[in-house]
Amino acid sequence: MTDFASGWRTPVAALRARLLAEINATVHGDDLHLERYDRPPGDPGLFGPSSVVWRVHGHVSGMLTGGFAALLLQSLHPLAMAAVDAHSDFREDPTGRLHRTARFVSTTTLGSTAAAERAIAGVRGIHPYISGTAPDGRPYRADDPQLLTWVHTAEVSCFLAGYQAYAATPLTPAECDRYFAETVRVAERLGARDVPRSRAEVTAYLARVRPELKATPPALEVLRLLRGFGRSTRERAAVRMLTNASIGLLPPWARTELAVRRPRLVHAAWDRPLARAGGRVMVWACGPSEIRAAALARATAT
Repeated sequence: MTDFASGWRTPVAALRARLLAEINATVHGDDLHLERYDRPPGDPGLFGPSSVVWRVHGHVSGMLTGGFAALLLQSLHPLAMAAVDAHSDFREDPTGRLHRTARFVSTTTLGSTAAAERAIAGVRGIHPYISGTAPDGRPYRADDPQLLTWVHTAEVSCFLAGYQAYAATPLTPAECDRYFAETVRVAERLGARDVPRSRAEVTAYLARVRPELKATPPALEVLRLLRGFGRSTRERAAVRMLTNASIGLLPPWARTELAVRRPRLVHAAWDRPLARAGGRVMVWACGPSEIRAAALARATAT
């Protein structure tokens, strides 16, 4: 029996190591840069272990599906999408864009105060160079406070939707409000203004901005790219699964704009269980997060 068990242990360990390498390469790149998270001792960062942000952003399935949903929702703002279309390399290097986005979220969430501030300063340093005219003739600037508020609100509302859909214990209404209030710290540092701070304010904001939102050709291209993204058969299957699950997190009007029709039964009986199982596989493959462990040790050091 011992030989049988040990015989299985080696291929299972090899599979786990292979999946871990693929996941890290896809999400974070080749280097986790733990120096952003493990020092200085006693520094809580922008949020700290007791924050709701740490809980929401630490949930694998919720963040993956929420992140894909955020990309789709953000793309519906014509000015924001015009800036991405003209100045981003999302077509040529989608993996690199994923790395940069994941790195920014993890650094501002779990990194030291200095590392988070450097990440924010880096983004603010790029924004003044991103400007132009949208196809409808309107000018845009990446440092426009209103656009920054849109990008932030679309992102965090989708992150929270992902957590509420996939976490074993969803947040209470009060905790949801606290999550939105906490995330304002990053948004305002980036230059956003009048940022929604509660569920009620987010709902009112989305209703107010809704008439401005529509699916432009570049937005539909984002959806096509997500559905076909991946450097291997396994990666393409995983991304397609996450994209399908993310569609279920979008408001109905957003799905209508993107012309995606995913029946509720298919989403409930197929998409969501697959995404939940995929998240468990990722947690199994990765084990305890090195980044989170380093951040927790730093924040709780005396």
